[in-house]
Amino acid sequence: MRDTRLNILASNIRAERVRKNLSQNKLAELIDVSENTIRKIEKGNQTPSAFIVYDIATVLNIPLDDLYKAVPKNKV
Repeated sequence: MRDTRLNILASNIRAERVRKNLSQNKLAELIDVSENTIRKIEKGNQTPSAFIVYDIATVLNIPLDDLYKAVPKNKV
């Protein structure tokens, strides 16, 4: 069973990437990882290193802790 925290992180990365109108490929290029890495992270199949999470937050121009915040159920 996947960790709930990983699912939250994955969902938040994907949502923010889409909100910023970035493709998985472009985000991967900007942080110097493969598109496959981004795909796995967003599916919750790969736990990103702290460095990658930091780079993603920086590229998306959001506070790092926003990637770990759960969306309240009534906001979904």
